[in-house]
This record gives sequence, C-alpha cells and structure tokens, in this order.
Amino acid sequence: MSERSFGDYNLGDEIKRALTVLKYETPTEVQSEVIPRALENQDLVVKSQTGSGKTASFGIPVCEKIEWEEKKPQALILTPTRELAVQIREDLTNIGRFKRIKAMAVYGKEPFAKQKEELKQKTHIVVGTPGRVMDHIERETLILDEINYLIIDEADEMLNMGFVDEVEAIIKKLPSTRVTMVFSATLPQDVENLCHKYMKNPINIQIASAGITTSATKHRVMEVKEEEKISLLKDVTVVENPDSCMIFCRTKEHVNRVFAELEESGYSCEKLHGGLEQDDRFAVMDGFKTGNFRYLVATDVAARGIDVDNVTLVINYDVPMEKESYVHRTGRTGRAGNKGKAITFATPYESKFLKAIEKYIGFEIPTREAPTQQEVARGKNAFEEKVSGRRVVKNNKTARINKDIMKLHFNGGKKKKLRAVDFVGTIAKIPGVTADDIGIITIQDQLSYVDILNGKGSLVLQAMEETKIKGMKLKVSKAIK
Repeated sequence: MSERSFGDYNLGDEIKRALTVLKYETPTEVQSEVIPRALENQDLVVKSQTGSGKTASFGIPVCEKIEWEEKKPQALILTPTRELAVQIREDLTNIGRFKRIKAMAVYGKEPFAKQKEELKQKTHIVVGTPGRVMDHIERETLILDEINYLIIDEADEMLNMGFVDEVEAIIKKLPSTRVTMVFSATLPQDVENLCHKYMKNPINIQIASAGITTSATKHRVMEVKEEEKISLLKDVTVVENPDSCMIFCRTKEHVNRVFAELEESGYSCEKLHGGLEQDDRFAVMDGFKTGNFRYLVATDVAARGIDVDNVTLVINYDVPMEKESYVHRTGRTGRAGNKGKAITFATPYESKFLKAIEKYIGFEIPTREAPTQQEVARGKNAFEEKVSGRRVVKNNKTARINKDIMKLHFNGGKKKKLRAVDFVGTIAKIPGVTADDIGIITIQDQLSYVDILNGKGSLVLQAMEETKIKGMKLKVSKAIK
C-alpha cells in the first residue's frame, strides 16, 4: 500500500499547503499504512516504534476530517505524559495551521480554570492525559457529544502507568459512533483486551521495529565501574563530539549529579526530570528543540514527547531497568532519515538488564572499548571549539510554519459582544487581505488574539490602528505570546 507522496491522498488544499511548508515529502511506512485507512474512518490498532512518524499518521487524517465550523471538540487524543500531550498539540496545530484548526492540551499541574476557559472557545481537538481529561468530563467542561475520533497514543505506557481504569471510564462516555485508533510500541495482552472490547473490527497494522533494528542507529555497550562513569562520559563526549546529545539516567539524583559535573566542566547543557516544575520542564524542552544548548541530561520522562530531528548521540548513563525504555530512549536518535548512535554504559551489576534488552530487541549489542587517552587528546581541540556554543537546528517545523504569521492582540472580547465573524468581516475588507489570510482567532472576556498568515501581519496591524470593529475603536498590538 505504499504511496509515493502526500499528494496521492485525498487531502484538502490547506492541509497539503501545511505539509509542503513543514517539508513532509514522502510518507513513512506507518503513514502510508495508516492515512488512507484513517481517511476511510476505519478502527486501527497500530504497533509502531517512536520516531516512525506516527503523530502525523493520525494527525493528517484527523485534521482533514475536522469540520471547522463545529464549536465542540471532534477529536480526543489520550497520551501518558504531559510532554507528549504538548508535543502532539504542537504537531496538530502545525498540520492544521492553514485550516485554522484549534488544538489544545489538558494535563495536571496546570490551573484547571485556565483550561476550562480555553475549552469554552471553539476547540476542534483536545489532547490530554487521562486524569485531567476525566476531570474535565466529570465537571462538564469537556463536552463529548461531537467526538468522532478517539486516539490512544503510547497505549502500552498508558497502561504501564496504571491509567487503565481512567482510559476505560473515558471510552465509556464517548459516542459509540466514533472512530478509534490505538498506537503502541508494544502490544501486551491488556492493550489487546482493551482494543477488542471497545473497537469495531479493528485492522491490525504492524510496522517493523524501526526504532530498534534500524540501520540508522548504531548501538554499542561500554563496560564500566559505577565510580568511573563520569570520567568515561567526559571521554566519550570528547571523542564523539556530538552536535546534540541526550544522556539518560535512572534517577533524578543521577541527573542532578551528572548535570552539575558537566556544567562545571563548561558543557552547554540542561537537565530534565520529574522533580522540576512543569513550566521549567517545558522551557528546557523548548530550549533543546531550538538549539539553546547541546547536551540534555534526563530521566525517562524525556524519552517520550521530545521530537528533535537531529539528536546525533544518545548515551545511557544507566542501563534502563525496563527493556521498553531502551527503545524509547534510543529512538530519540536516527530519526527522520538521519544517522545516530546509542552508547550504553553497563556496570557488572546491570548485565541482567542488558540481557533482557538484547532479547527484546532481537540482537546482541556489540561491546566497544573505552576511548584511549590518545583518542581523547586528539579530539580535545575540536571538542572545545564546539562544547559551549549553541547548535544549529536545521529542522524546527514550528518555526518554519510560523515564519509568516503574526499574532495580533486586541483589547476587547466577549464582554464587548465581539465574535470571530466580526474580526474576519473587518480584516478581510483591508485592501490586499482576504479571509484566507486570517488564522486562529481566540476570544476571551476582555481581549482577543487573531493570527494573521502569509506575511500580512504588519499590513493588518497598520490598517487596524485606524479601523473600527462593530463600531468600536480597539487598541491593537503585536502579541507578545
């Protein structure tokens, strides 16, 4: 069923235009299997590794099927972590950018009231963690009447984390006419049971484990004593001198220790673990994506939900105790057609975990000797030139699609009886501007935001300083957020 290009699918012009800007050219295997079937509204169970392009495989058909005029949410996407919810929301906003699709993320540790307010606006797609989604359903702030699509992403992880009861409770409240798609890196029995119980003749799609046996990633093990890990880490990073590198540790204590050591040695680095405030976690994620620093030291919290196309090296400072974690960690490199390396430090005590991983991935990971002092000395100059600087990010999709977009801020909203049509009607009358140049409109009680597309922001900003909306003169400025 492999298709040659996204142009072969029955997609609207706005979606095709976004895919061109985002440089989605040739569908990946999972995309060519899923998109045509999802467009035909079939229930799907998809076994596919991280990094295989699965977000776009459900995101493209869902964005295509959304009815823009409908105010209530039409698609619900469940994810195990907040980071993944935010990542998917960003991807779907990008894909649906020119169709003006509004996607929002709901998750814990963020004020409920803020999300409740946002859900009152027209929202097409809701992405969220099960606990907070259930919360919104119970408090009737998330209306499910119009949900046509349910997507359960990283289903294995969701059930591992004990969300099974919440996921089932959510499913039971959804319209029975919906389309359901389940994506999972592995298909344990409880995921299978869930699918058979709540899906209509689902089609099973299995994509060969791309993130594992792929030739794009070179896997190696280095044997080391616990107390020698830090010095080995420094030697390996000097010899490898990666453009960008993720270092995974088992605990947040290890993350803090490794981060402190690297920072002291002048590395351009940041850390990420569950003990950090949510806003700090998002700031670190964004900083890594935009290239503010080169090394990220993290627990498994970051192994999902980070979509950075050019991580060149993953180092497992600690062998993961769960074999699936190895797949998710090493799936951060060798993505999107790039080559990558995964190096695992193994102490004698960790050999049993390593054996379990090798059995799971289906091959023995070759051992590599630690770098010699000569190799380290040879690499020192090149390493020092690169280590403290920013890295160049070649493929920041969001920056690319937002390049010609300006968000305008108006000091009037619902309290002044303003509606989206009032903004569209007024702005589309400006010479040189049409309704197609107007993007997502968000109207709050006292203020409104309007995205202006196609590089016409300055033109609209200037015109609106002199133009009334509904007979009212509103202050307009370029939005900071």
